[in-house]
Amino acid sequence: MLRFGDSARLGRRDFLRVGSLALGGLSLAQCVPTAQAGTKLSEAGKPVTDKSVVFLFLHGGPSQFETFDPKMGAPAEIRSATGEIKTPIPGVTFGSSFPKLAQRANRLCVVRSFVPGDANHDIKTIVGKDSFGANLGSAFASAAGSNNPATGMPLNCVLFPRAVDPAAGVEQSGFGKFNAHGPFPASTVPFQPDGNGSLKSDMKLNLPMDRLDDRRALLTGFDQVKKGLEVDALDAARQKAFSILLGGVGEAFDIGKEDVKTLEKYDTARLFDVTKIDKKWNNHQHYTDNAKSLGKLMLLARRLVERGAGFVTVTTNFVWDMHADQNNAHMTEGMGYMAPSLDHAVSTFLDDLRARGLEDKVLLVVCGEMGRSPRLNAKGGRDHWGNLGPLLLAGGGLPEGAVIGKSSANGGDPNSEPVGVQNLIGTVMHTLFDVGKLRVTRGVSRELLAMADYTPIRGLNG
Repeated sequence: MLRFGDSARLGRRDFLRVGSLALGGLSLAQCVPTAQAGTKLSEAGKPVTDKSVVFLFLHGGPSQFETFDPKMGAPAEIRSATGEIKTPIPGVTFGSSFPKLAQRANRLCVVRSFVPGDANHDIKTIVGKDSFGANLGSAFASAAGSNNPATGMPLNCVLFPRAVDPAAGVEQSGFGKFNAHGPFPASTVPFQPDGNGSLKSDMKLNLPMDRLDDRRALLTGFDQVKKGLEVDALDAARQKAFSILLGGVGEAFDIGKEDVKTLEKYDTARLFDVTKIDKKWNNHQHYTDNAKSLGKLMLLARRLVERGAGFVTVTTNFVWDMHADQNNAHMTEGMGYMAPSLDHAVSTFLDDLRARGLEDKVLLVVCGEMGRSPRLNAKGGRDHWGNLGPLLLAGGGLPEGAVIGKSSANGGDPNSEPVGVQNLIGTVMHTLFDVGKLRVTRGVSRELLAMADYTPIRGLNG
């Protein structure tokens, strides 16, 4: 493990010595043309496409009824507790808490026959048995590499509320670890910026030994300690080269560098007064964190994929478990806390991608680990349900305005061909990889090949 603990002690000679190791003997200035060339992964011989995935995980298990399948023709105890709202697609309605997404339904793909598989609190759609215990981004990085060769950007990142709000609670890992890499190398672990840590203040650099042969990875690591380096001792040319190579990565993680108007567009903290969240619920702080951070997290995700990240996990702090117990609000109250942020953040993200010409280059996936029970419980909540759950996709070149599958009359089971977790993973892998090229690429693990062979969601990319 390479470790830089006291960055202030890393002087000019030490920096040049280690930098020479990182660059294979080349000077920083010699590497500038390569960095500026903007080499795509696909052009670098990798079996990948030029697309990225942002996976927004709704931790806790969102309801299919109050989101994208209201079932208003069902009895009162079954149908959406928040009503419905029309979309531009004839005969298709969403839960009434999502007016902005409903307006954009002709740019979305909603799957109404998605079967998560069980009613357990875990993170199975992004880390589970179907991904061999690895974050999907780690599977991607195992073949694509740890860092973008043009920018040094980590290809696999995970974002928790603390990435944009240092006051937010710590990430929830009791039901699964988002940074799990399973059978894939440690170098594929998702990069996790933290509100109190990396790229926010002088941090220790930790790089596994198997990343030493990745020059870009080492350079990216230097970005974390560059404030403490005696760069003033370098000549002007090398300072310029140093800034070109390392400046962009750190800035991408700093949403304070974003245009003020864009930052305001994404901000979900202003949507409602978080002091009105009822503190009788044990999860009230998580509700607050979600309301304050979700928009900024989606902005950060956009900044990362724009700079070359290939897979970005965004997750909330376990806020969708609306049982109406001591921990969680009932459906109507809970959706009042959660839906405005989700509706606004996702809509703004999609509009921003379109404005930047990235709509077909970035696939957004939105789902949780399960759905909710067809019947409201006695307190107005919905309990765990694994037979059906909500799934939304958008961008990435997938069909727009698609509604895949049907649910049963009570909204608890698929009433058409089921779409499972493997199908979702198949769609993600076919978005990220040139699967034919992947199959003949030497050194690709059997686990990744198995995931790439999962059948994609029918009617989308295969």
